[in-house]
Amino acid sequence: MHTPSLLKMLAVAASFAVLPTLASAQAYPSRPIKIIVPAPPGGAIDTIARVVGDKLAASMGQPVVVDNRPGASNNLGTDLLAKSPPDGYTIGIVGGSHNINKFLFKNLGWDPEKSFEPIVYSHVVPLVFAINPQVPAKTLPELVAWMKANPDKAKVATSGRGSAQEMAAEMFRMASHTDMLLVPYKGSSAAHPDLLGGRTALYIDTISAILPQVKGGNVRAVAVSTIQRTPALPDVPTADEQGLKGYDANTNGGFLAPAGTPKPVIARLNAEINAVLKMPDVRSKLEAAGIEVQGGTPQEYASLIKSDLAKWGKVVKAAGIEPE
Repeated sequence: MHTPSLLKMLAVAASFAVLPTLASAQAYPSRPIKIIVPAPPGGAIDTIARVVGDKLAASMGQPVVVDNRPGASNNLGTDLLAKSPPDGYTIGIVGGSHNINKFLFKNLGWDPEKSFEPIVYSHVVPLVFAINPQVPAKTLPELVAWMKANPDKAKVATSGRGSAQEMAAEMFRMASHTDMLLVPYKGSSAAHPDLLGGRTALYIDTISAILPQVKGGNVRAVAVSTIQRTPALPDVPTADEQGLKGYDANTNGGFLAPAGTPKPVIARLNAEINAVLKMPDVRSKLEAAGIEVQGGTPQEYASLIKSDLAKWGKVVKAAGIEPE
């Protein structure tokens, strides 16, 4: 049996044991923070990283550096993030491919859940059903009817293997029971010329990429892919509204840290990034680019990742896509 004096000694020893952890949490950050972006400059997650990073540098009192590491379907930068020291000084932001690539590649070297600590769900980028104006369709049901009547012309651009655009097209194929030819391109900038020229009929593209073409009248937007309409195109109805019940495809994502990053550090980053995402100038800048700002707890982001994995796993299996 422990004596009262022994119990006091044990309590004192335990309090000293947690002091280093508390001190390190209070001292964080004491040097620059790096945000890995597994994509080229100019895209949605790069834009978010730079806008948020500028504000974090001011609020946390340390420089925040954006490190673009594109390549290998976003796997290169994500792998680097997974293998970085779990100390809060290297974090990352991911998009829709984060929860898709698990089903497309056999040897990723990282797991979308086990290799990371969720920090905060930061954004949703809706997709837009954009058609060449020569296609005589003003609504999604009219587009489906036209594609069924003209299977030789039903060519749908995608942004390549595993992209959110390809997954959205596969979901559309299954939901509409439409035969179509998927034509892969290396991103939106490569796909747009053929869409504008009529060599492809449809591209389900991110709103941030296709919005200038819609506003310029170069393509016609007949639907958006999210359950709710997007503020960037409030007059364009959703696919769900137009008969594809439950259709919900988008590219979403957030900030992650390597697995094992201390919980107090995750909590600090979550609070700081949430505060930034609520700033009016940040929201207006991101929303102008077609990016819908989110927020919330690490646990909420973890739940979203889990549900997205279940959704995309079913789509990949139903589409018969084999992992490389």
